[in-house]
Amino acid sequence: MSTEAPKRHKWQWENATAGAAAGFATVAVMYPLDVVRTRFQVNDGRVSHLPSYKNTAHAVFTIARSEGLRGLYAGFLPGTLGSTISWGLYFFFYDKAKQRYARNGEGKLSPGLHLASAAEAGGLVCLCTNPVWLIKTRLQLQSPLHQTEPYSGLYDAFRTITREEGFSALYRGIVPGLFLQVSHGAIQFTAYEELRKVIIDFKSKRSTFHNHNPDKLLNSVDYAVLGATSKLAAILLTYPFQVMRSRLQQRPSGDGVPRYMDTWHVVKETARFEGIRGFYKGITANLLKNAPASSITFIVYENVLKFLKPTIRND
Repeated sequence: MSTEAPKRHKWQWENATAGAAAGFATVAVMYPLDVVRTRFQVNDGRVSHLPSYKNTAHAVFTIARSEGLRGLYAGFLPGTLGSTISWGLYFFFYDKAKQRYARNGEGKLSPGLHLASAAEAGGLVCLCTNPVWLIKTRLQLQSPLHQTEPYSGLYDAFRTITREEGFSALYRGIVPGLFLQVSHGAIQFTAYEELRKVIIDFKSKRSTFHNHNPDKLLNSVDYAVLGATSKLAAILLTYPFQVMRSRLQQRPSGDGVPRYMDTWHVVKETARFEGIRGFYKGITANLLKNAPASSITFIVYENVLKFLKPTIRND
């Protein structure tokens, strides 16, 4: 009894560390596609200060030519910060929720409890990180066509937003953000955990050895497939919430009036002028970014976790 609680506490921080490392690696590799996705998401074809692109490849080359590497990595600092914090907190909250539910059951969680754990973690992360995502979105949308004075960086954006729009502006897009985080994370992690069980059971039956440690049955290829497959399912089902959040988080025009007033306004205007396709703008860039990115995330997460395990046990 006396040694169990400290070990459990350390394991929670071990998961948070692995998640943070995974989040940083993911953002650094795939970030230019994130910029392209955001610009597609907010372009409803009815404003002149947003650049237009034919497709994902055209967007990447156009941004690189007109804005350089700086344009492709606009908002990289808050993007890195947000992803690292989000993944670290997500795995931390997710692991804590699973431990709590496991104590009330027989140790092995059902799909429903995996879903509840992931949903709980997603909601908490959204409340903690929405201001970071809002600043990242605004920095990504700055271009030579922008009519307002650009933010010079993360701190200037934070200071200008709070001064001109008030602290509450940092939580614009929180409603679709909560729906996105809760549903996206719940779908992704439930799919990941259930597919992981299937692969472990399959490999256990084929192996000639018994009493395997499940971690040793899976390799980086397995983690890559698990990550990409679970992410794809989550993206297809929750992408409209991403579009809604990005549109709400745009910087107001020169007169200080936001383009969209609330979530329902986004839904009505998008459906009216663009139809169902409007809710899936930028999904090509999103899939190109997130399917391999999720593979990277889970490869790094699982391998960092393996690396840290001996250290924790020795402590």
